[in-house]
Amino acid sequence: MGKMIYLMGKSSTGKDTVYRKLLSWKEMSLKRIIPYTTRPIRVGEKEGNEYHFTDDDGYEGLKAQGKVIEARVYHTYHGLWRYFTVNDGINLDENNYLMIGTLESYLKTAEYFGNDKVLPVLLELDDGIRLQRALDRERKQKKPRYQELCRRYLADAEDFSEEKINAAGIKGKFYNDNLEECIAKIKKYIQNSL
Repeated sequence: MGKMIYLMGKSSTGKDTVYRKLLSWKEMSLKRIIPYTTRPIRVGEKEGNEYHFTDDDGYEGLKAQGKVIEARVYHTYHGLWRYFTVNDGINLDENNYLMIGTLESYLKTAEYFGNDKVLPVLLELDDGIRLQRALDRERKQKKPRYQELCRRYLADAEDFSEEKINAAGIKGKFYNDNLEECIAKIKKYIQNSL
């Protein structure tokens, strides 16, 4: 019986780096679930790697087919951006999966598959460090979107409030100021939870 390891945290807590490290964990052989988005592709991103990039018509088509597990829409400085998860062959009877998402998407995914099938892993980090990381990343973009960075940073405070984390029953919290130590703790947590 498989599990879905659900990695989440505020922006710039190191989710992508931890995600890559966990995917390379041979003993666990986690399969990727790649989310979908309608937001523009960033410099350095590739279709099907971080996200499947689509538009509103693509989203509506998948929704009409009954494949959308959960979806969120954000009113950004640049318009509406959708982020969503699609059941495009997920088989928890045979495989363990790894996914990145938000607290909201975790709750919807756990409702869809069952709380016992989805293991939350929450990354945490000092807000000042997160803001500097986000700013450094945004500066590398062809067309930096600083307004969106600020909107996301402020939204994270509400989306990942202690009240919401506690209400969701999240126990697996990992402070990511030392990557190797953080990964080791997450691996132990996953092994003890399977």
